[in-house]
Amino acid sequence: MQQDLVHAIKSNPKYHELVSKRKAFAWILAIVMLVIYYGFILIVAFNKAFLSQQLWTGSITTVGIPIGLGVIVSAFILTGIYVFRANSEFDRLTREIKEEVL
Repeated sequence: MQQDLVHAIKSNPKYHELVSKRKAFAWILAIVMLVIYYGFILIVAFNKAFLSQQLWTGSITTVGIPIGLGVIVSAFILTGIYVFRANSEFDRLTREIKEEVL
């Protein structure tokens, strides 16, 4: 019985749609995060003078602080984007697969 259920799910076209959409979206978000992170690291490595500039004259905060915070915040934002899509589109597809198979 269990093997029949697994086969029915894996042979459902919506299952393949779900897997491919989820994988493509996860890769896109991972690449975006890697570009952001490694972009910041490359700036640290090759343009320290830019990051060490003051935000405005007399400021003790440098340009690097808000950029570094932006890297951290971008991780939360990308996670939120994934969760939003998972809770809407991916869950809808999962529900449709379950309804068709069961």
